[in-house]
Amino acid sequence: MEPGTILLRNCHTLVTMVDGEKPLRGVDVLLEGGRVSAVGPALRSPAGARVIDASRCVVYPGFVNTHHHLYQTLTRNIPAVQDAKLFDWLVGLYEIWRELDTEAIEVSTRVGIGELLLSGCTTTTDHFYVFPRGAPQEFLDVEIETALRMGARFHPTRGSMSRGRSQGGLPPDDVVQDPETILKDCDRLISKYHDPKPHAMCRIALAPCSPFSVTTELLRDTIAFARRKGVICHTHLCETKDEEAYCLQTHGLRPLEYMESVGWVGPDVWYAHGIYFNEAEIDRLARTGTGIAHCPTSNLRLGSGICPVPHMLEKGVRVGIGVDGSASNDSSNFLREIQMALLVHRVGTAVDAMPARRVLRMATVGGAEVLGHPELGRIAPGCAADLALFNLERIDFAGAMADPAAAPVFCGGGIRAEYTIVAGRVVVENGRLAGEDEARLFHRANEIAARMLQAAEKTTGRSYV
Repeated sequence: MEPGTILLRNCHTLVTMVDGEKPLRGVDVLLEGGRVSAVGPALRSPAGARVIDASRCVVYPGFVNTHHHLYQTLTRNIPAVQDAKLFDWLVGLYEIWRELDTEAIEVSTRVGIGELLLSGCTTTTDHFYVFPRGAPQEFLDVEIETALRMGARFHPTRGSMSRGRSQGGLPPDDVVQDPETILKDCDRLISKYHDPKPHAMCRIALAPCSPFSVTTELLRDTIAFARRKGVICHTHLCETKDEEAYCLQTHGLRPLEYMESVGWVGPDVWYAHGIYFNEAEIDRLARTGTGIAHCPTSNLRLGSGICPVPHMLEKGVRVGIGVDGSASNDSSNFLREIQMALLVHRVGTAVDAMPARRVLRMATVGGAEVLGHPELGRIAPGCAADLALFNLERIDFAGAMADPAAAPVFCGGGIRAEYTIVAGRVVVENGRLAGEDEARLFHRANEIAARMLQAAEKTTGRSYV
């Protein structure tokens, strides 16, 4: 579907996220050819343009999600791991994830992408690293084609695990792969899908799962291969104290020291979580331009800790927001993640540590910077036509109009977007996904989730409920 010409007429409040620019009232936004063409009062409507009345809406740049695991939408709220910390949680869920098949990947992607679009997120990453032996290996192809069909701007990462339980890792041996297979598939996916141009709808990144699930050699080979191919790299790091202890015991190095020893720092690297960096390490992140995906809900849900984001930002570290997997967040609602990021640091740091403008910047410009997309995260001529519109005329916002730009950040429980627009295409309209039967999707996702759970219980002999 080609991008259309759209005129947002008379925006109640326009939050451009342009540096130094305050929210604008009563202006129009013209979208042409997948880009923002003009911003201003009483713009002329081109012939054939679709006009959307935005007089009741606060309009943001589309949000950018810097860390996710879409397949996990099928394994949220599992009683057996509701109260588990990360390592125990992973060990429990690997047994269910080994039951993934092509339909499960397609349906879980539709659910996760749908939730993101409905919450105003227009660009998302995905970290996929579970490849059960004997299952089709084109799982990432299914994710990519599904996400693009739904209209999302997609930045998937080809994940990997090479150390199963027999080698001291956490996952079962039959969901890990050998390095040759991993790098060959990385090459295939880059050749097939990666678009390095500005405004690209799909870019590939490479993402070994974690320091405790891959070998040192694979980490070193992956970053070298990625740099030859011109793609960026991602992994989990400093999420828990257990991980820190593992790296010290196994490598004699703290996690960041270990990753730096194999070349994993720089503007082409970003880490998920980053809770347990010390002062010198935060300085090193800032100096090298290494990015962080902040996942507050997941960190709280698993009891992992609170990432020192305000301090990182003060030091100049690039930080975006990530919802993380739906099995550790139990949601893919990006607006709710913004709200959580606003609140958690008021306890963890200080009540004024995370003003609304700062958290909105992380959700837009910050995420775009982490992913290397300078054309995303702002509403200005030449920027991508990615926007999220939230209707302010709701009971959730009664009494909140003193600052409409911040109302969805402080008020409500993660409401749906009225409209979400990606590359000039309307993908959410009147709070509903375009072209998707949500009720039917709900039922099919639950059927597949039940099937996977039952198979895992049969294999392991344990109850997950």
